[in-house]
Amino acid sequence: MPSTLTAVSYGRSLPTDSLDQLRRLIAANGSHIEQESLEKHPGFDVAVFSLRSPLDAADQAVRELRTAIAAAPVTGVDTAVVPESLRGAGRKFIIMDVDSTLIRQEVIELLASHAGTEAEVAKVTAAAMRGELDFAQSLHHRVATLAGLPESVLADVGAKIQLSVGAERLVAAAKAAGHTVAAVSGGFSQILAPLAAHLGLDFYLANELEIIDGRLTGKVSGPVVDRAAKAVSLRAWSAEAGIGLDASMAIGDGANDLDMMAAAALGVAFNAKPAVRAAADAQINLPNLDVALALAGIPCE
Repeated sequence: MPSTLTAVSYGRSLPTDSLDQLRRLIAANGSHIEQESLEKHPGFDVAVFSLRSPLDAADQAVRELRTAIAAAPVTGVDTAVVPESLRGAGRKFIIMDVDSTLIRQEVIELLASHAGTEAEVAKVTAAAMRGELDFAQSLHHRVATLAGLPESVLADVGAKIQLSVGAERLVAAAKAAGHTVAAVSGGFSQILAPLAAHLGLDFYLANELEIIDGRLTGKVSGPVVDRAAKAVSLRAWSAEAGIGLDASMAIGDGANDLDMMAAAALGVAFNAKPAVRAAADAQINLPNLDVALALAGIPCE
């Protein structure tokens, strides 16, 4: 039986010639457009193409169309090929990175600004997110620069956190539709816990900053939440929620997100580093998480 799949194209605008180019590309790949719809969102437009591929294997159909689209990019338009197992799922599992994904900032850099080590920490963070450094080692190095800071800086930093555009809508719309939403972070639970409570996340995990006598020790307690731990969390939480991995979407921006993105049915690079964009199933290159709702087929009203 032929496979069904969905191509979701988005851009700040979707000119007619760009849509025509996409239609030709889909046809050249052998897929048939069964239905097409156009949506307007604040800041971007979306075209949804419901497709039928002559290929029997759904994963092969998705993989081949992704390859064809990557080989002939349409200027100003990004297109994700989404498996039907995710788009059509009655219950979906969405997991996100936190720093520079769910929120706009890197928390450790905000903390480092209180210690006078922001430039050093930012440099190490950037290298770690590009995959040039071991994440656990880089985290220990950066956290060590925070030794001696008073515990009160956590509240100061928490007050400065800004959610990414669309983050609150993404969580609210997904949960209202009966889906499960989680966040996993290489950052810190002291910041993520109140944020998770505010958003109503179903699951969350981050590193725990060690605090003794009201001051940061420059260490974290317990195992580091690294790229392997993020993938483990995805598998464990989706299983606990009773949702298969074939109905999961993982969103991240750095190299430490790659394992969970690979484990999900759809791994989405959000304004990501080049290596992460290259490895992802889909990309969001606008600073707007509302696009993730469109990719997963979740209404945002």
